[in-house]
Amino acid sequence: MGRLGLALKVLFNSEAAEQAQAALLDTGAPALQKPESEPVVESEPLPARSDALTLLASLQREARFVDFIQEPIDAYSNEQVGAAVRDIHRGCMEVLQRMFAPVPVSDQPEESIVQVDDQSSAEWRLTGSVGQAEGSVSGRLMHHGWKAGKCNVPEWIGESSGTLIIAPAEVEV
Repeated sequence: MGRLGLALKVLFNSEAAEQAQAALLDTGAPALQKPESEPVVESEPLPARSDALTLLASLQREARFVDFIQEPIDAYSNEQVGAAVRDIHRGCMEVLQRMFAPVPVSDQPEESIVQVDDQSSAEWRLTGSVGQAEGSVSGRLMHHGWKAGKCNVPEWIGESSGTLIIAPAEVEV
């Protein structure tokens, strides 16, 4: 505390004034002390888990995405793979819509000619004969891109032993 602050405290607080006077007179009275603060109650922090794992766990739980990707499919016919993909596709799309609501970056149809005014914008990736073009450029839209309409990955509240678990092992009893 600076001198001005101490002077004001002594001027307007009788207890502080008495303590200052006692300290100056060296009477053995206690000097100014900081008031005791409330004890900090430390709660156990929630275990950390990557949002990416939470998303992957949701895709597995609702669409069996990891099961499908980890399964060797060479032995299956195209028809069998196609039939399996329908449910996986539907479940993955529901998860993505609920958490991210993806929308196209460009509302122009693919293969149409578009004008890119800011080449440094994250919305555009120029391909082909880009060269040293500066300023505004035009080109054929090959893919409309995606951006998140929202980002609502649920907060994971599990125990620390489960931070890396995508899907628990299932045991039928």
